[in-house]
Amino acid sequence: MKVGDVMTRDAITIQADVGVVSAMRLMLDRKISGLPVVDSAGSLVGILTEGDFLRRAEIDTERRHPRWVEFLLGPGRLASEYVATHGRKVEEVMTHDVLTATEDMPLADAVRIMEERHVKRLPVVNERRLTGIVSRSDLLRAFVAEAALFSAEGTSDATIRQCIAEEIDRQHWSPQAASCIGVKNGTVELRGIVTDERERTALRVLVENVPGVRHVHDQLTTIEPVTGTVVRSPSETREPFELDQHVERLK
Repeated sequence: MKVGDVMTRDAITIQADVGVVSAMRLMLDRKISGLPVVDSAGSLVGILTEGDFLRRAEIDTERRHPRWVEFLLGPGRLASEYVATHGRKVEEVMTHDVLTATEDMPLADAVRIMEERHVKRLPVVNERRLTGIVSRSDLLRAFVAEAALFSAEGTSDATIRQCIAEEIDRQHWSPQAASCIGVKNGTVELRGIVTDERERTALRVLVENVPGVRHVHDQLTTIEPVTGTVVRSPSETREPFELDQHVERLK
């Protein structure tokens, strides 16, 4: 999935010469926490977020340093902080060095940048011209859209079983976590042995993410490899499927 598949294209923007109070009102009225700042040609020149307003003289939250720290910081750094906490124009308080994305960037790369740099949104640009914005709320919408596929009706038991087996084979954490899987009318039963309770949870989550799965019956047994402790499945008393055409042993 690419950034262009999930981004908001009609991003609300603001220009650098707008007053900060007007910017705050716009953010409150539109219920958004960040505004790309553009010039008259639509090119990105900065971004304004709620974080830029955390330190303000009006609400007595500007940063105060001990005298010895002020000496180390120097007058230039202190002057910049003063502008950020007292500035009246967007250009005086906005972030100038903006992290951006492109429409053809893999969504996973955009998420990695957001996670590593602790930002909630990335403006999407094409040669500095703003084409949209991707935010955490866009990721939520994409997740909801994809989740709708999981409840798709009409997926055959054979297809479900094949998808589960292939996904288990791709996982390095437990390639042989279950000895067999059973599927009947969209209900999946897992039987066999795992060596870690976390594998049991991961297997259940794996199965729940396969389109067409309605329910999961956990019949797995955990055997701790060092002590030999056996932990039975909480649902082990459930009547198991017959090992017939509904069940396939994992290789």
